[in-house]
Parts: sequence; C-alpha cells; structure tokens
Amino acid sequence: MRSRAEGVYAGALRAFGSPMLDLLHKPHAPLVVALLSLVFTAERRSVPVSDAHTEVADALAQLRSAGYEKIPDASARDLCRSWAEAGWLVRQIVDDVEVYRLSAHAVDALEVAGRAGGARARVTHSRLRTLLDAVARLAADADPDVMARMAQLDTQIKALRTELAQLERTGQVDEVPDDQLVEEAENVVHLAAELPADFARVAEAIKAMQRDVVGALRASERPTGEVLREYLARSEQVLDATPEGRAFAGALRLVGDPRRLDELADQLDTVLRHRFVRHLTPAQQAELWGVRRQIEQGLDDVLTAQRQASRVIAAQVRHHDPLRDRQVDDLLRDVVVGLSAWIPTTRRAQPVTPLRRLPLPELGRLRESLDELYPPQPPEPLTSWGTDGDDTLPDTSAWGGPRLDDLAAHLAQAGESTVAEVFAQAPSQLRRPVDLLGLLEVAYHQGADELDEVAVVEAQRPDGTNQPFAFAAVRLRTEDQ
Repeated sequence: MRSRAEGVYAGALRAFGSPMLDLLHKPHAPLVVALLSLVFTAERRSVPVSDAHTEVADALAQLRSAGYEKIPDASARDLCRSWAEAGWLVRQIVDDVEVYRLSAHAVDALEVAGRAGGARARVTHSRLRTLLDAVARLAADADPDVMARMAQLDTQIKALRTELAQLERTGQVDEVPDDQLVEEAENVVHLAAELPADFARVAEAIKAMQRDVVGALRASERPTGEVLREYLARSEQVLDATPEGRAFAGALRLVGDPRRLDELADQLDTVLRHRFVRHLTPAQQAELWGVRRQIEQGLDDVLTAQRQASRVIAAQVRHHDPLRDRQVDDLLRDVVVGLSAWIPTTRRAQPVTPLRRLPLPELGRLRESLDELYPPQPPEPLTSWGTDGDDTLPDTSAWGGPRLDDLAAHLAQAGESTVAEVFAQAPSQLRRPVDLLGLLEVAYHQGADELDEVAVVEAQRPDGTNQPFAFAAVRLRTEDQ
C-alpha cells in the first residue's frame, strides 16, 4: 500500500503533466499566453488557420522590433503547429474552412494567467454568500427528511412575508452600499470567467468520444451488426456518455430556456444602469455585459460539437467498408515507410522533382472491330390510326380545355349583357366548367367591367352532371363604350 505522501506526489505529477500546467511551465509561457490572448477573444472563439498564422507573425515581428529578448526564431506556422501538438490548440473544419480553437487546457491556462496578472482575489461578502448558498442547496438536496424540508420552506416563506410587509409599509427598498455591489459584480465576473473552459471541456469530451467510436468502427474487431447497434445508440445519447456531457445536460436544462436567458439579459441591463458601475473598470463592465453572450456561445459550441459528432458517426456507419479502410491504411503505411527511407538521404531545403504526369497504363492491344450496331432488319412500320368508326377522340377532347375560338364567336353575338347571361345561352358543348373560365378570360381580354354583385351559373360536365359556380358578375362592353 502506498503511503499518503506517495499518493499526493502521484497526484501532483499527474496535475503537472496536463497541457495546462505544461503551458505555464514552458520557458516561453509568457509569449504563448500573450499571443493566444491576442488572437482569441470572447467574441472570436475560432480563427481561420491562415489568419492565425498571419496575426501571430505580425505580433512576433512587432515584439522583435521593440527589442524584446527570448523571442523564438521559429515561424508563426511552426509555432502554431507546435501548440496544436502540445494540446493548446485544436484544428477543426468549420464550413469547409480549417480553423484553430483554444483547447480547454489553454483556456484554463489563460484564465489562471489572467487572475495572477490582475487584482488578487479577496475574501468578500459576495464570495462567502455564494459559498454558503451553495452549501445550503447541497444540504437541502441531500437531506431526505420531509419534515426538515417543510420546516426550511416555512422559514423561507415567513422571511419573505416579513420582507414584503416591510416593503408595503415603508414603500422603499433598503439600499446596498456601492462597495458591496462592486464586490458582488467582481464575483460574478470571476464565476463567468470559468465558463469558457467548462464548455470547451465538454466539447472536447464529445469529440474524443467521436474519435473512439470511429476508431472502433474502423477496427472491425467485432461483427458489424453488433458494432453498429452499440455505437449508433451512443451517437444518439452522446451527452449521456461522459461525465462532462451529463453535467452539461443538467446545465442545459437550467439555462436552455430562451426565457431564462432573456431574464438574465434584463437583469444585467438593470445592473449596468446602476450608479455603482462607475467604480468598475471598462474591462469589468464589458465582461459583466458579456456573461449572457458567453453562456449562449458556450451552449452553441457544445451543441455544434454534438451535431458534428452525430454526423461523422452516421457517415462512418453508412460508408463503413472494412476492406477499403484496410487498403487506405496499407497505402498510408507504405507512404510513411517510403518517406522514412527517403528523408535520411536528403538534405535541408533540397528541391523535390514534382510528378508532372501519371505513368501510362499497359493496356495491351485494343480491338479494331466492333459488333454491328444496327439491326439486320428495320422495324415494322407503324399502323395508321384514324377516327373512322371510333368515337374515342371526340370523347377525349370533350374533357379538354376551353374552346376559345368558339367562345369568342359566341361572345361577339351577345351584345350588351353579362357573362352569366352569355354562358346560360350558350349551347351545351360550350357550357362546361372549363368553358366558363375561358369565357371569363375572353371577356376580360376585351375589357369587361366587374360589378359589385355575385353571379351564379350552372355548368354541365361532359358526363351529363351539373355543377353550379358563383363568381363576381362581369358586364361586357359594346363597341361604342
């Protein structure tokens, strides 16, 4: 059995082996913290790779020109790649663009460095009240005693009623000193500063689970059906598969309601309109106003990671081909073996002759003759089809569109009348429903006037059934109008 000192020392070794403390322990830690803080902000969580390289290069050039020592000679691209390998940056594809994002370890490191470089945390009234409230809620949730819970609620109700009666009696609220409000605002800013790292940790846990799922699918060590059933279930319950995901799911239930976020925005607006805000620095005011945006951005980051994981897992399930994956792995392995053999025989900056054309395949001798494409005999001629002795065509045309020429001729003989009267006087073959539409079209084309009344006519279908129609009455125009 290990001693207590051994256990504590092992825990310290694990802590200092994390990328967060490794970043702060590096000789160039101040430079790394400064550059990451310069490129990534609360409003700019992801940066395109090319933009990040350009901004880091500009910052390095400014620091070198200002005379700062111990600035590495490496290029911005090499620095960013080394930070990604160390676990401080995460490379992702967002909308077909490769971007950098801060890892949860880097966010923790920047938050620790910011606290150490800023004002020292103080034991204030607001911090103690936050701690005591948290302990009280924990005790209430953990205590199964119904009577104790009822007594606690009764005490709270009495206190609230006493406060309400005092407000009704005096008509004014006891003012809180400005220094206490400043302390509470600083506590809110301190608590909000820990949110980005928490959200980033959840998103990275989801991505790690996505990699595990895809790796297990590619391994094909178990029957395909068993693998698909298990990992499809995990993809549907991605937030419940990790401790971070379950914690985030609880937080999502708490602040996921848009009304709760709207209430938070109204409360922050009320706070920032108070006179005590003048005692806060502009940076603290901006951080206080950005609490709601931090929560929304964190929720969006985690939900985006969840949707992306679901899409990747579903795509891997649909296109999973063990044979093809094995061929790709063999090809990549051959490439690595070839590079390992070629690199030792080269020197730095040695040019490489590009492959300008692909080698020609050995096809052998092609056939010089093809089968006859045309049939030996032409097809039989089509038989003539007419309407002699066959009433199929007239029956079919009776169900066709309106006969506009016949309707125009009938309308020209009507004189001054309405469309309904002209339609009622038309022969039966011109009183179909489609002919009523055609008659209205011809009348409007000739400049008919619409009246403030409703006309009703009865149309006759080709099968002999009647159908009434109601429409706005239309009066025809004569030639002298």
